[in-house]
Amino acid sequence: MLDLLIVMAFVLYGLSSGLRARGKASKSLDEYFLAGRTIKGWKAGFSMGATQFAADTPLLVTGLVATAGVFALWRLWIYGLAFLLMAFVFAVGWRRAGVLTDAELTRVRYSGRGVTPLRLLKAIYYGTVINCVVLAMVLVAAIRIAEVFLPWHLWLPSGIYEPIVGFVASTGIQLGESITGLDPAMMSANNLISILLILAFTAMYSITGGLRAVVQTDVMQFSLAMVGTLLYAWFVVDAAGGLGGLTDRIVELYGVDQASKMLSFSPPANAGEALMPFLVIVGLQWFFQMNSDGTGYLAQRSMACPTDRDARIAGLVFTWLQIFLRSLFWMAIAVGLLVLYPFTPAEMAGDGFTAGREALFVQGIEDLLPPGVRGLMLVGLLAALASTVDTHLNWGASYWSNDVYGGVFAPHVLKRKAKDRELVLVARLSNVLILAIAMIIMANLGSIQTAWFISLLFGAGMGSVLVLRWLWERINLYSELTAMAVSLITAPLLLYYLGTDPEREWIRLGIMALTTTSAAILVTFITPATDDATIKRFYRRVRPFGFWRNAAMLNGVAASVSIKALGTRLFAVAVTAVSLFSLLVGVGRLMFPPPGGSTTISWVCIAIGLLLIPVWLRIAIGRDFDSDPEDEPMLDDTGVDQRNPI
Repeated sequence: MLDLLIVMAFVLYGLSSGLRARGKASKSLDEYFLAGRTIKGWKAGFSMGATQFAADTPLLVTGLVATAGVFALWRLWIYGLAFLLMAFVFAVGWRRAGVLTDAELTRVRYSGRGVTPLRLLKAIYYGTVINCVVLAMVLVAAIRIAEVFLPWHLWLPSGIYEPIVGFVASTGIQLGESITGLDPAMMSANNLISILLILAFTAMYSITGGLRAVVQTDVMQFSLAMVGTLLYAWFVVDAAGGLGGLTDRIVELYGVDQASKMLSFSPPANAGEALMPFLVIVGLQWFFQMNSDGTGYLAQRSMACPTDRDARIAGLVFTWLQIFLRSLFWMAIAVGLLVLYPFTPAEMAGDGFTAGREALFVQGIEDLLPPGVRGLMLVGLLAALASTVDTHLNWGASYWSNDVYGGVFAPHVLKRKAKDRELVLVARLSNVLILAIAMIIMANLGSIQTAWFISLLFGAGMGSVLVLRWLWERINLYSELTAMAVSLITAPLLLYYLGTDPEREWIRLGIMALTTTSAAILVTFITPATDDATIKRFYRRVRPFGFWRNAAMLNGVAASVSIKALGTRLFAVAVTAVSLFSLLVGVGRLMFPPPGGSTTISWVCIAIGLLLIPVWLRIAIGRDFDSDPEDEPMLDDTGVDQRNPI
């Protein structure tokens, strides 16, 4: 009963947030999708963290540690580089561009007849295809949580429950594979009820209140999720014999060699030929991915900030919450579960091993947590699920209302400008379409890892172009069209010929990155550049960093200003990254020391990380990055300002 009361309190809070924000959200798309650009930096950072704290991610971490050890988590940690680039380099560009979506950026950044088709294509590709695949991954995790904690066959009267089971059986719907031994029809019926109720709850406040309600609930949801995860980690580690005994227990269960592999933060000594493929994957995936420049909900939160400084702080808060704090909690749980639910090499080689280990994250909550704490952790997982779903609904709807309807359909088909309330209505209705497509995809997914690998492959083709459009003025609309087209052709071919075998992933990612980037760069040089009027206007509005010689000269700014600005920001990224990863490895090694490992390395890492904190913190909260490139004088060869010659 206590667990149920905690869940109900959470539901009521979410619904009330949506109702409170409804009035402002209904005024315009700017209010609905960007909360009137009034979100403070720390709140935006928490909201980013809440969205990334998806219900599927802790399950993914649990599976990775069991199948490949702690070192495999670098596949997640390496994204810290992309997040820091967003904080110091791209967030300010998103905010200054004054757009609502990535698709709309094409109108501001490029020129030519292909701008509208590219905007429409990106809106559908990102807002529906990619968005719904990610949502489906989250829903796969949701049904595993729901099966354990929401036994509707025990709660509902037979007069209500039996028709639902009959409907599921007659239609052949199968939502996941049972981890509790339930009959497939009952299991699918339970999961269907759970998913529909969870989605209905999330949709009610996100559709009603827009981004303002989403961010307000995200702050609470992330806090609950972190508290619940910390308590879960405490009980798991305690049941496994405490932090001091974890390493010895793992050695007893799996042997020294396997234990060293499981607990190593660096490449295991016996990695052999498997090391190079892993390093290729880690080196590529953080850059060659669909969110490499923050595209999506990260950019949306940046655009919702009132100042450049808030946008920068949002990215930094998010990075430290995501990569450092959250990772330590999940590592404790994943390592503890290795002790509490041991497995044999034969089981590891069996079918369904990965999915089974992922599901243990949920099973451990049921087995190890007392009432009250279990309710809090359940709310934390539901909050993680809700915060991810609400963001993807809000973000996906922004493409349909702002780009598909407001940017293409209304002006080109209806021959008129769409009204604000009309656009908000389209946004709310498009949420239903997004949910329906995500449900269909979810019903056909296997393990979360497999779905994640596929989504990484499709996103790998776009990453380099998305980054370069902010750093290099020569990138044009044909560059993006080429990258997207080649990705859509190459990815299915790679999946067909190379399959989804994890051992071949580095080959798939490498081919995808090389093929799409090469094609995009080639097309860039043989197609017309963006016209001077557009590139001049974009530079004046955004003041981008990097190689913008022509645009800078058109605006009367020294060509070296943008390059110098990029260099200082990349320095900030490097310092912060060293601090972040040093502390992560140092604290992690102290908590989970590998067999025979030295604590000296751990303390050195911690010392380096702590010493660098004042450096990057001063950069982040200071005003040095708040000046614009055009504030710098344009000097001629004699040192005279050409704009104000005296």
